[in-house]
Amino acid sequence: MSTPKSAYSIPTKKGKIDKHIFVVWVDNESGVLARVVGLFSGRGYNIESLAVAEVDATKNISRITIVTTGTPQVIDQIKLQLKKLVPVHKVADFKREDKNVIFKEMALLKIVAQKKKIEKCLKECKKFNPIILDKTSKSVVVQITALRREIDIMSKKLKPHGLTSTSRTGAIAMTRGADTFKWNYKGDKKWKCFMKKMLM
Repeated sequence: MSTPKSAYSIPTKKGKIDKHIFVVWVDNESGVLARVVGLFSGRGYNIESLAVAEVDATKNISRITIVTTGTPQVIDQIKLQLKKLVPVHKVADFKREDKNVIFKEMALLKIVAQKKKIEKCLKECKKFNPIILDKTSKSVVVQITALRREIDIMSKKLKPHGLTSTSRTGAIAMTRGADTFKWNYKGDKKWKCFMKKMLM
C-alpha cells in the first residue's frame, strides 16, 4: 500500500521534488512541538520523520529534526514559517544529498527465531557494528545506526529470518568539520519579546 502524498509534494513547473532535513532549535516548553507539527499539518506539508530531544539543559533548548519533501518554493515557505514561530531560535535546512552533513538513524530490531537464523541475522547486521541489547535462546534485540535507506534494506532482508518488530528514531543530522550553528541566546530579540509577554 503506497503512502499518501501531500499536495505540496507534486512536481510542478517551479521545481522538482527534493528531500530536505530541517533542524530547529526551540525552547523546551509545553506546546512547542505541537506548534511545529501543526505548522506542517495545517498547510498540508508532509513529515516523513521527526526526532526531538533536549540538547541544552542550562538554556532549556531542544533540537527538532524533521525530514520532509517538496519543491524549492515549498521548502522556502516551510523555512519562513518555522522562523516566524515564537519559541524557534534557529532553523537549518539541508538537502538529503548534502555531503557536508552526516545523516543517521538508530533502529532497534527484535528477531524471534531459532539459533541458526539469529546468527544469520547478526551476521547480516555486522557491517553496522550492531549492539546486542537483549538475547535469549529464541530471540535477540539488536541496535544499529545507519542511513534510513540502509535500515529499510536491512529490515527487508531480516524479515524472512524472524524480524518481528522494529523501532526507529527517525533521521538526525550533524554538520561535518568544526563549523557549528550558534546564536546569541541572550541577544535574541524574538525570545526577549516572548519572555516579556509571558511575564506580564
